[in-house]
Amino acid sequence: MRTVEEYKEALYKMKPNVYIGDEKVGRDDWRIQGGINIIKETYSCAVDPRYEDLCTAISHFTGKKINRFTHIHQSKEDLFKKQRMTRVLCHRVGGCIQRCMGIDALNALSVVTYECDEALGTNYYDRFKKYMIDFQERDLAASCASTDAKGDRSKRPHEQENPGAYVKIIENRDDGIVVRGAKQCITNTTYVDEIVSVPCRFLTPEDSDWAVSFAIPADWDGVKLLSRPAWVHGVQDLPEEFRCPTTELGDVETFIIFDDVFIPKDRVFLNGKETPDATAYGGFLALLFAHYHRHSYTGCKPAISEILASACSMAAEYNNVENAKHVSTKISHLIGTAELVFAAGESSALHSEKSPSGTQIPDEVLTNAGRRLAGENIYEEYKILADITGGIMATLPYLETFTNSEVGELALKYMQRNPKIDPIKALKIVKGIETLGCSDIGGILQVAGLHGGGSPQMETIAMMGRYPMKDLKKVAKYLFGITSKATIFERSENPVTPRELLKRYQKAMKFKQKIKK
Repeated sequence: MRTVEEYKEALYKMKPNVYIGDEKVGRDDWRIQGGINIIKETYSCAVDPRYEDLCTAISHFTGKKINRFTHIHQSKEDLFKKQRMTRVLCHRVGGCIQRCMGIDALNALSVVTYECDEALGTNYYDRFKKYMIDFQERDLAASCASTDAKGDRSKRPHEQENPGAYVKIIENRDDGIVVRGAKQCITNTTYVDEIVSVPCRFLTPEDSDWAVSFAIPADWDGVKLLSRPAWVHGVQDLPEEFRCPTTELGDVETFIIFDDVFIPKDRVFLNGKETPDATAYGGFLALLFAHYHRHSYTGCKPAISEILASACSMAAEYNNVENAKHVSTKISHLIGTAELVFAAGESSALHSEKSPSGTQIPDEVLTNAGRRLAGENIYEEYKILADITGGIMATLPYLETFTNSEVGELALKYMQRNPKIDPIKALKIVKGIETLGCSDIGGILQVAGLHGGGSPQMETIAMMGRYPMKDLKKVAKYLFGITSKATIFERSENPVTPRELLKRYQKAMKFKQKIKK
């Protein structure tokens, strides 16, 4: 496993292909450092005895001890440990741990490449396995490039006026493929080793050129990373007494452009242009990545709810209203959401299924139910934070004001509310809450809480697509006298698995083609 120093050394050696505004910069740019500080937690915790059991695993490929962020889940326990690890590490960084996207995509690929090979005789899984062993041996971090630019939302990829609205294979070669297009809303790409690209939607037979998945280094020729960093402003000039974990952390969101990028054949894991029958597996892959990622959210979203609950408790103490009944009622809402979302993910791991490749797949209905609950509540949670803290979280003067020789002492004097809390500590509480709720990072956390892994509407679609509604109706038919015989209905005993959904999709596409003919 890599050390933090080895991770950073490899990062700083990468070619500069990061664009911040009109600047082209390397990975050593100070605006990226906050994101690097988050990823480095995943390396340092893996060798910390307190976290080692959660943050490491044994590779089923090599039998070696590896970082869990490079592991392909092989059991229910693996899924649950991944969920717990995500929750615990998010507490350490005050938000998203950011390394889950890459490994969620790789778990999805481990399922889809194997099943595509079994059905069509392709050799994607062999390529994937070789890539994965190297990925684990080098303890790499990856970004998942999932969300395409999409162009006209009413049209499918092959109907777009701009064919690059979805990443497209524009050339098949003996030694690989050439792709063109863009991915948007992608976290962490500027400070990881690899980009793993997957489709973001189901694809029709006419969309075969867009059925593509691959992995390349993040500084590969033709890859351009248009980046939006978020950090705690003024952090470089902060007085030492105000420095803390939240001031050292950040985020970078990236708009990735693939400008006629060549992908070597051994790094191509799906190619619909070469094998049109594999096109349906592009949609299967999109579905499974979203599914694995939403399961990761049942670890990180409870952590964020708990962070907000902790911040609200501190704000209530700072305002000397912690014993007010309405305060405890509101904080209980945060805690209740956290526990319910985590319970959904835990139950999803318990009811998971093993795919033919040996990779464990979480239960989809439970995963999506938990993720939707988190998304639907995110702005209510921030409303509670603002309500208990007060407007000061959005109007706090710069910290340097409080160390100013002329007004600093007066500013601290009037910051104090609860006489039992030192003014400096009170200031730190409000500054921390400002970071969570009103900073660039706070804004990202809120929107990511709604849209990350898919909006609540996407979770609804996933749940209803998997739920055995026909069997559910039998309960009402018996109760209302339409049928005379009661049936036993337990959804978990009759799940609609991702594989069953793939079969339904393939059947529908064959029927559509038959009608056209």
